[in-house]
Amino acid sequence: MAEQEQLISVDYEVFGKVQGVFFRKYTQAEGKRLGLVGWVKNTETGTVTGQLQGLTGKVREMQVWLEKKGSPKSKIIKVQFQNERNILHLDHSSFNICK
Repeated sequence: MAEQEQLISVDYEVFGKVQGVFFRKYTQAEGKRLGLVGWVKNTETGTVTGQLQGLTGKVREMQVWLEKKGSPKSKIIKVQFQNERNILHLDHSSFNICK
């Protein structure tokens, strides 16, 4: 199976001005647009964290979006990706905003 067709899962944390700027809403919309599943939520420390799952190529597109774009009023300082792994099936059925 080519890398583009492999299902992967990756956790992320976005640092910067990412709360109070609709970052979660835009992240959910972009994830759905790319056909990804997972979740996004605010943390108590002012970051946004979550998990992406889907085809490798689409997850890579979302990683670039999280690093470079975000919501229109956000100011992204850095993004940390961790726990990347190949998966056999998706653990989520949609892309959710967690409270």
